[in-house]
Amino acid sequence: MYEREVQMTKKKIAFIPIDNRPVCYELAQDIAAIDGDIELLLPPKWLLGDLKKNSRIDGIYSWVESLNEVDYLVVSLDTIAYGGLIPSRRSSETLTEIKNRVEKFIDLFKSKNAKILAVSSIMRISNNNINEEEKEYWSKYGKKIFKYSWDLSKDGEAQTDVPSEIIEDYILTRKRNFEINCCYIEYAQSGIFDTLVLSKDDCAEFGLNIQECRKFEAIIKEKELKNVLLKTGADEIPLSLLSRIITEGKTLKIAPVYTNPDGKNKISKYEDVSVAESVKGQILLAGARPAAPEEADIILFVNNFKDIQGELVMGVEVEGFGEEFDLPEKPFLIADILNANGADNDFVNTLTDKDFYGENFLGYAAWNTTGNTLGGGLCGALAKYCAKNFNENAFKKVQTVRFLDDWAYQANLRKYLKNTVKKPDEAELKRVMKPFEKLVARKLGTKFKEISYSFPWERFFEVSVNVS
Repeated sequence: MYEREVQMTKKKIAFIPIDNRPVCYELAQDIAAIDGDIELLLPPKWLLGDLKKNSRIDGIYSWVESLNEVDYLVVSLDTIAYGGLIPSRRSSETLTEIKNRVEKFIDLFKSKNAKILAVSSIMRISNNNINEEEKEYWSKYGKKIFKYSWDLSKDGEAQTDVPSEIIEDYILTRKRNFEINCCYIEYAQSGIFDTLVLSKDDCAEFGLNIQECRKFEAIIKEKELKNVLLKTGADEIPLSLLSRIITEGKTLKIAPVYTNPDGKNKISKYEDVSVAESVKGQILLAGARPAAPEEADIILFVNNFKDIQGELVMGVEVEGFGEEFDLPEKPFLIADILNANGADNDFVNTLTDKDFYGENFLGYAAWNTTGNTLGGGLCGALAKYCAKNFNENAFKKVQTVRFLDDWAYQANLRKYLKNTVKKPDEAELKRVMKPFEKLVARKLGTKFKEISYSFPWERFFEVSVNVS
């Protein structure tokens, strides 16, 4: 058990997400609601981009302009520069056009006299021929461009039969994004950004993005910048910055405890560092410190893989959790990263056999990459742990969504819908969710009136769990 202090004033935070997905928008809202002394302001959802349209940048500018006094600005720079994370890969605008737009926003941000915490992505290189989130030519040349990038980074040279004009366009797009990130570093150096994170989105061991990271590392080291951080991840980073605000002024110690200690040095899918390094990086980014269990304020219980990370939707199944475990006697959260996107059913079955919900339970997460799971999970956990005006119903809502999304849908029902109905079907999902809803409600002690589901991007990848 832990004591809660008395808070006299609210933290007023303006929050510009990457796009309008539930994990970027609603999750931030719901986590902030856990502490009644946090006031989180977001732009109207219709201003933000989705899979098919860009964010309305002028509208977001007007929204920021309309804000009264705020204490913090959490800014996804890809949103104000390109219209979102996906447009950052697709946009054909010039560096000059992007810089002019960013400079206009920076002047506006400065006028708010708030602490600015910002994130910008280092452009990913996906290893597939799917152009859903990439330029049109990715459908034909995606895997070949990935190999070209890998070979060039690994060996210093590469051969490819991808047409030269496509390679040139790809390299120029990367160069533009690299240069704008260099501009952000200059802003951080001048003190405009309190914290700047350059996020390594969907990366691998080698690639042009890794080369760019090394260049950024050299710049950061040369300039001795303590407020510029390189982190693996993307979608969760704005939440990690929210964590940083939540923990400001506190010295919190978090101890990782692994179900497979020998596997902590393995590398997760879509990341370039070991699980242990990813965990450490997320703890530090959240404004806390790694520690031994006996010294820790919070236990981070990590259900990790032994050799390779599973990926249920891709048919990569690995051995699940097969042991008993005792619930920590300290406040704890659970990061279930056995699979990339989707809970470990064996672990969840073991967990739900226990009376895990109580004062010490700070949350469960298993959404998408290891970084996504850790960043989102830590933010919710720290919101509860540090709350001075704790709203238990808000916390239960977050956990209801996480279990129904990360476990019920991603690990069990997503494949069912894809193989049987073959399209996102809200009514069918609601029907097959019923037994999962009952179990989650019983274990969390929830009494919500209604739970409904939608597919906001009209695809299987993300589902919106609407709890009222």
